[in-house]
Amino acid sequence: MSSNKKSFYITTTIPYVNAEPHIGFALELAQSDAIARYQRLLGRDVFFSTGTDEHGQKIWEASQKEGKDTQDYVDKYAQNYLDLKKTLNLSNDNFIRTTDPLHTKAVQEFWRLCEAKGDIYKKKYKGLYCVGCEKFITKKDLVNGKCEFHPTLTPQVVEEENYFFRLSKYKEKLLEYLSTEKVIIPEWRRKEAMDFVENDMEDFSISRNKTRFSWGVPIPGDENQVMYVWFDAFVNYISTLGWSGVSPSPLQGEGRDEVNDFEKFWMKGEKVQTAGKDMVKFQSVMWQGMLMSAGLPTTDTIVYHGFITGEGGIKMSKSIGNVINPVEIVKEYGTDALRYFLLREISPFEDSPFTMERFKDAYNANLANGLGNLVSRVMKMAEDNLEAPVIIEDKNLKFDTMVSSQIQSFDLKLGMDIVWGNISEIDEFIQRLEPFKLVKTDPEKGKELIQKFVKMLFNVSVQLAPFLPETSEKIQKLIKENKKPKEPLFLRKD
Repeated sequence: MSSNKKSFYITTTIPYVNAEPHIGFALELAQSDAIARYQRLLGRDVFFSTGTDEHGQKIWEASQKEGKDTQDYVDKYAQNYLDLKKTLNLSNDNFIRTTDPLHTKAVQEFWRLCEAKGDIYKKKYKGLYCVGCEKFITKKDLVNGKCEFHPTLTPQVVEEENYFFRLSKYKEKLLEYLSTEKVIIPEWRRKEAMDFVENDMEDFSISRNKTRFSWGVPIPGDENQVMYVWFDAFVNYISTLGWSGVSPSPLQGEGRDEVNDFEKFWMKGEKVQTAGKDMVKFQSVMWQGMLMSAGLPTTDTIVYHGFITGEGGIKMSKSIGNVINPVEIVKEYGTDALRYFLLREISPFEDSPFTMERFKDAYNANLANGLGNLVSRVMKMAEDNLEAPVIIEDKNLKFDTMVSSQIQSFDLKLGMDIVWGNISEIDEFIQRLEPFKLVKTDPEKGKELIQKFVKMLFNVSVQLAPFLPETSEKIQKLIKENKKPKEPLFLRKD
């Protein structure tokens, strides 16, 4: 839908393809998709991007363990992430892979821009390297001698000559950038980023020697080094829009016209990124410093979510065996059931537990017995007592201002809480006013009351559209046809 309103760009981080998709990334995808859908409902031109990070040491090592050609390996695993579009009913406009030739071209041009600014230099370096993070770490990053984010991996002592990015040059600019309150959400993550810039920020390595591994983007003018995976991966946020250092640079693709998306969405639009809490110094400091070096606009807002944990707040891990596969949940419960839990039962900013017991309880209480039961009750009364479908007025098509306010603050849980408050309110009205009895004693007033409940239900469906799009469409179709569902929208699970 075209609009004169400012265009809106949103992107997730891009996960490594060395493992199956996990529930934590499903959270990030669902959050970003709900925000993108909401912005489209406002009439804004929206570009929503996600993708996969396919270079780096751990990708290369994983492919070697499986005895596969590295490109074949990443092709196989990237497909699992591509399949999430259908699994989670995503509305993303592009899926960027860092092995795409257009992306490689963009990264090399970005390198040249930073090099021309004098921000890339070469030096010898010795330090602790975490393969899981694909970065050098310091002793203060260690917990019991291991990286806090990868406690099963032993950091390696690595000594080699690498290229470095002169991040320290941008300290004052970064502090100025981070001084804007809404640039990072939640607020405590902004303070975390500022503390890092003020006390711990250093120039960072942006290349690796080919003698260790060669799976990366070649560095312009140096055949002995490949780019550090983070430098490469960051550029996806603009290469997905067709940026290659040459303007205009349209991205060709199925369903896309030759529009300069980079100009429209990055240079002139509102730019939002979503990421996990462990990405603060990467997304809000390193990437923004790189953009400053390249002379490009910085990201407007970065929204950080917490981790999804297992029982007792324990971080999910394959070795522990508490990992939850989002695809398996969708197979049993449906896409909107998973979207519901991720967007309402999981905190948008803090760590939250995900257990199948919690999921099932919330599903039965709020979807099967809550929303699903309400739809069946209202539409049964409508089908049994109304001669024609209810005419929906413009006021029933408008997005609720209270829900809107929460989504604009990126608190999707509070937005959904308001919707479910409306669902409970309709239930209470039905219990108190008993239209199913009134229609028998006073048909005219009874039908009028049933029509009001149908309109209220339609209004709920409008508010559900960004969160549970499939359910929203089903409700509106039932109202349009004046039919009760042939089977419950959400079957109760015993």
